[in-house]
Amino acid sequence: MNDQMHSQEGWAQVATQYAERGLGGKLKHGIRPAVVVVDLINGFTDKAFPAGSNLDDVVKATTALLAAARDAHAPVVFTTIAFSNAMVADNIWLKKMPAMSGLIEGTRWVAVDERLDRRDDEAVIVKRAASSFTGTDLNSFLTAKGIDSVIICGATTSGCVRATAVDACMLGWPAFVVRDCVGDRAVEPHEASLFDIDAKYGDVLSLSQALEMLAGAAIRFSR
Repeated sequence: MNDQMHSQEGWAQVATQYAERGLGGKLKHGIRPAVVVVDLINGFTDKAFPAGSNLDDVVKATTALLAAARDAHAPVVFTTIAFSNAMVADNIWLKKMPAMSGLIEGTRWVAVDERLDRRDDEAVIVKRAASSFTGTDLNSFLTAKGIDSVIICGATTSGCVRATAVDACMLGWPAFVVRDCVGDRAVEPHEASLFDIDAKYGDVLSLSQALEMLAGAAIRFSR
């Protein structure tokens, strides 16, 4: 408990220092958001896979987020990581992350976790990099849908979620990362990444704040 309090106090002190130096501004909520579900695939949500971890709470919270998005008729897009067998041997990322070498096209590990109940009209974008934007058509997808902001959830916070939030910012998309709906293999990189995202690239929201954002968007998407 004392370690937790010390950690919270430390983050608060850094946040104060950042604010004094002009870091940590806040973004304006969009009225036509899309929800980007980053890599909540079996390979990350099933502990039987080397790269997996217990993300049950993240999946549960994301289910609530998706229900609100669907009620609002807001676009939902999923991402997955999938390699062909030929790509595995010389891939630099996999040399750093050999735990992901089993994310092979056509296996159950690259499928979206069934608990999220993905619908047939919800796209799945296949990527081979951390960011959901790198080498994919996500940017053009959002543009075509008339989106003005992205709500990001998924895994892992320090990896693909953070990379997606950074690239969203660089491409001009206000990014809102839902704390309850992202997870990592360890708490330290999770918390550090959320702090860094909120300070520099996007806003970190609670699930209730994200649900309010989608409730407001429902009016816009119904027109």
